[in-house]
Amino acid sequence: MSLNLRQIEVFRAVMSTGSISGASKVLHVSQPAVSRLLSYTETRVGFPLFERIKGRLYATPEAKRLFREVDHVYLGVQRVNEVAHSLAERRQGVLHVVSSPSIGHVLIPQAIAQLCQQFTDAKVTFNFLNYAPLRDRLLNHQADIGVISTPIDHPNLETKPLGESTVCCVCPADHPLTQKAMLSLADLADYPLISYDRETPYGRMVTQMYNEAGLPLKSTIEVGSPQSACALVQAGAGIALVDEFSLHNWPNGQLMARPVAGAPVMMANLAFLRFEPMSQLAQSFVQILRKLMAANGFSLKDDRQEGGWRH
Repeated sequence: MSLNLRQIEVFRAVMSTGSISGASKVLHVSQPAVSRLLSYTETRVGFPLFERIKGRLYATPEAKRLFREVDHVYLGVQRVNEVAHSLAERRQGVLHVVSSPSIGHVLIPQAIAQLCQQFTDAKVTFNFLNYAPLRDRLLNHQADIGVISTPIDHPNLETKPLGESTVCCVCPADHPLTQKAMLSLADLADYPLISYDRETPYGRMVTQMYNEAGLPLKSTIEVGSPQSACALVQAGAGIALVDEFSLHNWPNGQLMARPVAGAPVMMANLAFLRFEPMSQLAQSFVQILRKLMAANGFSLKDDRQEGGWRH
């Protein structure tokens, strides 16, 4: 009943490409060899993996379920090969960083640049991801560090606050709202509002702000991220409520920010595996990122009162 790595590799290739010919190209072997090994694999597992209809392969429900588990194994093998390759090259380490877009556009690239200056032979990968894919990358050992605005509630993951920023109103530089030092949500009512899908963390946040103020939320445009909202504001499509992390990504834009009374505080959270120690490279990255948060005015309130960062 057990499968070896070669059988797993062939099965995954057929599932990924949808055909014997596609798998043979990916694996650089002949089509008959793929077909034979696939048939042998079906014999080993004791049930059909594919239905063959008019010369085409269609994965069975059992194959689709097996594929989800096989993909985890395959990614784990890739991880092992990557570590082995790094050790062979005598690198100082490999660090995989993932981040939500609002935090990552400026501060994380700066932190990575400083890290690579300190560890000149290290390798770093960096990707922007939304909540669910970011969480899954960490859980599947495809990422070492995650930086996200929403804490992740999972028993195998730990989140710690890195910094904080306040939600503000962003508008074009010549907008009438820039004449006021402090805004209320009622002040925004006369202007097109760029808001968020209400099922997203930002959408829920804005909805809660309006509910607490006893005002209806009427948006002209809905977007999926504060970066998209800022881009639309810069294009003159309206105004938006964004956090200062996101606004920090637009240093050269023609955007103006004004504080909003009662606006919530957004957190930048560090996410990592709870039961595995951080590498020296990861610890150094976190230390650099914390210093950058402080230098840009995003330190935690408790840390500002204490005059320094907690480690």
